[in-house]
Amino acid sequence: MKAEKKTNVERILEAAGVPYVPHAFDGRGGRAEAAEIAARLGVPPAHVFKTLVTETDRHEAFVFVVPADGELDLKRAAKAAGVKALAMLPLAKLFPLTGYRHGGCSPLGMKKHLPTFIDASAETLPRLFVSAGQIGLNVEVAPHALANLIPAPFVPLRRDKPTAH
Repeated sequence: MKAEKKTNVERILEAAGVPYVPHAFDGRGGRAEAAEIAARLGVPPAHVFKTLVTETDRHEAFVFVVPADGELDLKRAAKAAGVKALAMLPLAKLFPLTGYRHGGCSPLGMKKHLPTFIDASAETLPRLFVSAGQIGLNVEVAPHALANLIPAPFVPLRRDKPTAH
């Protein structure tokens, strides 16, 4: 049987000696939201993290890793990054900056290292799931191992998603 091609994220984890478990899922149509990925993987949404890229008005980019059951609080994110304000990076800038497409962005293996922060909720989890750098594949990894490898501090970043009334 032919070995499957590893992603850059998997190669980085292996080179660093960080244990991980790959999890493939149906990436229907090339996009999947983190909460949907959690359902497909059969894990709580609080364990699946999405990688979000932001920028300042001066085009400085920052990366935030937050759980699927929440949203990025831009005020908390700006405070963590030590900047006045942040906005989500326009999708057209994502691939040129990171080398990743929307839905497959990973905090590991970007074209260049960007300051990265992981939501504090990850710190108490035994394992979390992040994109392996392509749609349809996540890696399960210990949060502290991921944070040390990036490197990225754990800081409060999330806010609850608004509920429909």
